[in-house]
Amino acid sequence: MPKKDDDAKKPASETVPDQRWKLQVFYLCFYGFMTQVRPGESFITPCLLGPDKNFTQAEVTNMITPVLTYSYMAMLVPIFLLTDYLRYKPVLVLQSLSHISIWLLLVLGTSVLAMQLMEFFYGVTMATRIAYSSYIFSLVTPSHYQRMASYSRSAVLLGVFTSSVLGQLCITLGGVSFLTLNYVSLGFVSFGLILTIFLKQPQRSLFFNRPEGAGDGAVPTELDKMARGDVRGGTQGWREAALCRMLREVGALAKQPQLQLWSLWWVFNSAGYYLMLYYVQILWNEIYPSTDNRQVYNGGVDAASTLLGAGASFAAGYVKIRWTLWSELVIGVVTAFQAGLLLLMNTTSNIWLCYAAYVLFRGSYQFLFPDRYLPLQRALCAGLRGQHLLRHCSEDHHHHHRG
Repeated sequence: MPKKDDDAKKPASETVPDQRWKLQVFYLCFYGFMTQVRPGESFITPCLLGPDKNFTQAEVTNMITPVLTYSYMAMLVPIFLLTDYLRYKPVLVLQSLSHISIWLLLVLGTSVLAMQLMEFFYGVTMATRIAYSSYIFSLVTPSHYQRMASYSRSAVLLGVFTSSVLGQLCITLGGVSFLTLNYVSLGFVSFGLILTIFLKQPQRSLFFNRPEGAGDGAVPTELDKMARGDVRGGTQGWREAALCRMLREVGALAKQPQLQLWSLWWVFNSAGYYLMLYYVQILWNEIYPSTDNRQVYNGGVDAASTLLGAGASFAAGYVKIRWTLWSELVIGVVTAFQAGLLLLMNTTSNIWLCYAAYVLFRGSYQFLFPDRYLPLQRALCAGLRGQHLLRHCSEDHHHHHRG
């Protein structure tokens, strides 16, 4: 009887609507693993520059690749809002359809316009990755968030590593052409669409479809009190709108002094990180324009950088640093190290040295990635509702292996 009373006292967010949640989490992790297995992804740029597509380096650099950057930027905010409003699954279906479009265009397309369309769909897939990251929170209670999110993230990392190794083995040992590898990738993403269809449609989401009375198991925040008691009359409706709640909570977080430095670092460092990631294969091809596909080691380098990034992310959790005292120094040292690596990549004529600098650059980024959220977690422990989203939702974006 006391146990039942305790259960009855739990907040709504601690109630699991479906007791099969463990099976659903396993299926989601399997889905996350399989959708990352795209062995041709590490070799997209060599494919575009090779005899299969025969585009010039100027076309790839100036006309094709930039579409990815701008489409991702344009789609990120709308898809973020749609992800929560539509409760994840429709956005995951959109992601799978976009993956299929990418590989169909890579297999069948021959014009610059077709490749630009391919890059547009690639930007869509990147923007929609937030749906997978946040889907897990609709399946479990807040007490399981951290562990289940680590499982889903590990599944993604394992999928990226497997994909990179598989692609490299096919190229180096199997002598498979880039075009054949694109067909293999098309098969995997088509299977991913089938897996997506069988995902459960969640009944709740973080903002637009929150269960009544859910407070994430936390003490009510000042924002909650304001929304309940200080708002009267006709203003009640728009103040309680999900989008307004989101903006108020983000505004409250932005006022936290210890978050400002990390936020600025994240914005500018991530911009450099993604630009490097998008264009690095073009640099590799310029340093080492191999005519033998078996001597293109992009997949192996991506696999190594994924392992180092996962190891750095894991190790960072065990490094005890007083961030309030040493954060500026740590950020400065790591950023200077990254700048040196970029300078080395830009000036060296040794492809292996460039590979090593790339692996270290990604590892250094991942080392700081989890720890920059420690101040954020402390601020959110006061009860702000976005805790689980802001802590985990963007993690998968930093493990994709497209150059």
